[in-house]
Amino acid sequence: MHNQSSALQQGPCRLESLDDLNKFREQLERNIDPDHPEIVVCHGTGCLASGGEAVSNAIQATLDASGIKAKVIPGIKTTGCQGFCSRGPLVLIRPQGIFYQRVKPKDVGEIIEKTIVQGEIINRLLYKDPQTGEKIIHEEEIPFYKYQDRKVLHNIGKIDPTNLYDSIMAGGYQALAKALTTMTPEQVVQEVELSGLRGRGGAGFPAGRKWRSALLAIEKKGRPVYVVVNGDEGDPGAFMDRTIMEGDPHAVLEGLILGAYALGATEGFLYVRAEYPLAIKHLGIAMEQARAHGLLGKNILNSGFSFDVRINRGAGAFVCGESTALFTSIEGKPGNPKPKYVRSVEEGLWGRPTVLNNVETWANIPLIIDKGGDWYKKIGVSHSTGTKVFSLVGKVNNVGLVEVPMGLPLSDIVEKIGGGVPGGAPFKAVQTGGPSGGCIPYSLKDTAVDFDSLTEAGSMMGSGAMIVMDDTDCVVDLARYFLRFLEEESCGKCMPCRFGLSRMREILDGFSEGRGTQADIDDLISLSKAIQDGALCALGSSAPNPVLTTIRYFKEEYLAHLEDQNCPAGVCKALITFQIDPEACNGCTSCARKCPVGCISGGKKEPHTISADECIKCGICKESCKFDAVRII
Repeated sequence: MHNQSSALQQGPCRLESLDDLNKFREQLERNIDPDHPEIVVCHGTGCLASGGEAVSNAIQATLDASGIKAKVIPGIKTTGCQGFCSRGPLVLIRPQGIFYQRVKPKDVGEIIEKTIVQGEIINRLLYKDPQTGEKIIHEEEIPFYKYQDRKVLHNIGKIDPTNLYDSIMAGGYQALAKALTTMTPEQVVQEVELSGLRGRGGAGFPAGRKWRSALLAIEKKGRPVYVVVNGDEGDPGAFMDRTIMEGDPHAVLEGLILGAYALGATEGFLYVRAEYPLAIKHLGIAMEQARAHGLLGKNILNSGFSFDVRINRGAGAFVCGESTALFTSIEGKPGNPKPKYVRSVEEGLWGRPTVLNNVETWANIPLIIDKGGDWYKKIGVSHSTGTKVFSLVGKVNNVGLVEVPMGLPLSDIVEKIGGGVPGGAPFKAVQTGGPSGGCIPYSLKDTAVDFDSLTEAGSMMGSGAMIVMDDTDCVVDLARYFLRFLEEESCGKCMPCRFGLSRMREILDGFSEGRGTQADIDDLISLSKAIQDGALCALGSSAPNPVLTTIRYFKEEYLAHLEDQNCPAGVCKALITFQIDPEACNGCTSCARKCPVGCISGGKKEPHTISADECIKCGICKESCKFDAVRII
């Protein structure tokens, strides 16, 4: 189960052509019985954190000890993130497609005995739709999966990411072999241009135009040219690129090799956050396997084309997601941005033409080359083609990773796929684009999720983080949080960012403490414009977005903080008081026992009271009260 990679490296063959690859895939497929039962366990980071490895180990141990008949002994497969992170650990029974969620090691014996041997369904492990109350058996019928269109993620959750053979059987390296044997580099560039693919890292620049610009620069400056994967995903709430690298590393690698072939690069770099150890591990395994089978390194598929890649670990600086900072980091210097007098396609790494795209962008390339740019551009909308992967987090029932066609209404993602807000109330707002994005209110729930529509609403696509908020979230506090994050992550090189973000955060601190004025709102808008116009890089120029959109759509909440000395969401501590409703309190003493400062008094079975002078407003009393007697006023 876990030793596939070492077996592969001792594998029998170096593939020399498209025909070799096809024959090898057919040979692998002949050895697979599609009707043979298989237990698939999610080993994405989220499921591992909630006990996924213990579940898979328990399955193996149970099967070893059970002595069940050979004809029903299932295979065991561990995969990358299956997407439904809030329901992990996830277990899928194939070929039936039975979906079990929140599985514990203690459930394994029953799964083997009842489902594998007897064919019975274990109802308590099924997903229950929060809107209908229906228990759903099959993965494809669960709304979270049903309304997605998984293109980039099509293999993740199905293949073992440490097994090259799994990837090949799922179509891996088919596009590379096609390009190297039937297409010129120019034809590869043309297909990417035709597809309309825009970079998925945030700016949305057309990938084909970037590649074409690099070729023009090469004509002037000559080679070498470099290709780089930006895996420095640092947005709070974002885990799209991490999941792709962990769950389908060969797709990223294949996309990068295709880009190198199109541009004539012989060397590439995978820049990955050091905080992503599993992604680094799986990419390293994928590179070793690809080299051993003639898919990476010298004379790939006997085509005469040679290309290799190395991994660079990012040191955790958010600003290194910016292109010039990332390049200086790879070069061994401090990761600080530089003025973009010349674009990186002309002068990037070591002053040479360089094409930098993020993980998701590169993972789209094999799809485009395999199926064609014309096929790709029919997905999504004309100005934003293809699909987009989002991490859907926050106050939403179905937290996880989703992929949808560009142009889908925001409400479809939050309410159909995400299952809506817990409790059934409308969402208050959705923050898109990470700390540099903006808040879109419920009144704009039908906004199309594409590059241009989000920008028009004052937000941005960003890398794809999507944070759902309800009425218990304070927009002033949210803007403070993101400004504080960006203030800390700024390199401090330019004055607008260094001083402007600090001053904006100080003003918002005043609002959260009831010290704001109408003039402060005007100052926030003025400072935002100055930072947008004067910042050195995109970190600074996009940093004011959360402030501007929350003022634009939720100005009444700012006014409540300064005029009414009240935080409507009950978040800003200086503006709230905790009280116990004597009519609702039955004197169970739970709140008094859990209060860390002992400020709650009252006899058993008698209404309790909170001493406002001693209360630190931690909220533990409210969380511990089963009778909703603790109120925020």
